[in-house]
Amino acid sequence: MTATTVPAPTRIVAKKRAGDIWFSGTAVAAGSMIMITLAAVAIFLIVQSIPAFAATAEDASLLKTNFWDYVGPLLFGTVWAAFLALLLAVPLSLGVALFITHYAPRRLAQGLGYVVDLLAAVPSVVFGLWGILVLAPAVQPIYAWLNANAGWIPFFGGVVSPTGRTILTAAMVLAVMVVPIITAICREIFLQTPVLHEEAALALGATRWEMVRMAVLPFGRSGIVSASMLGLGRALGETMAVAMVLSVSKAVTFELLTSTNPSTIAANIALTFPEAYQININILIATGLILFVVTFAVNALARWFVNRRKEFSGAN
Repeated sequence: MTATTVPAPTRIVAKKRAGDIWFSGTAVAAGSMIMITLAAVAIFLIVQSIPAFAATAEDASLLKTNFWDYVGPLLFGTVWAAFLALLLAVPLSLGVALFITHYAPRRLAQGLGYVVDLLAAVPSVVFGLWGILVLAPAVQPIYAWLNANAGWIPFFGGVVSPTGRTILTAAMVLAVMVVPIITAICREIFLQTPVLHEEAALALGATRWEMVRMAVLPFGRSGIVSASMLGLGRALGETMAVAMVLSVSKAVTFELLTSTNPSTIAANIALTFPEAYQININILIATGLILFVVTFAVNALARWFVNRRKEFSGAN
């Protein structure tokens, strides 16, 4: 018998369509543009900041000693104001998100969701004007009461500001600004909670709050952290609202009710840059580099936490 040879199967090469090539190229270019832009910003900040790191009071009118003594209080004020804002915004955002997703009637939840999202479109200048003209005068009597009755607590000590333009007022304004961001993300995360988990908790006799505590919050834990860090990034970089509301003295203090308030990096750049010249410009750019590094570190920390618990959450 003669062996029959089986012809090798021919390899079919799919021809790429012009639309596929155009779309893939556009997607790659868009993704690359983000990295290029980020690298260009980083290079610009680093190059322009190098002269500031070695500058002294003899070289720049902004400095009293050196650059690090100048940026230290600003960095403290930036982190302190953002932390206070996050302390106020996260519980409120969680409450609003849970109310929209698990408690409110459908029509009310839809309308409330639109209102919360609308807050994100309000310009920061409007929030600043609201903080100066409405919030600060309204909270000043409360500050005086806290100082008189709880002044033994270091945070509420000192001489109360007569205008109400304190670091706590600025933190309240920042909190209102970041609430829409945190609420929107938490709302979407809570809606992804498996219905079987919620129904199982209710079937075992859990109340609505116990179901939320045992099924919804553990599922969305990493998503809550991601939303909080995103809101923190917004609070760290906010400029106009803080510059308008805060009565600045560039001091390092934890007192919340006095006129002696630390400034923030972004607000200091906005207020000082118009009059800056020569190496003073490099100093302000260097403070921007410090803010850039802090914001990048915050986002990296949030991403690490989400990746560490992504198998237990719907955040990804």
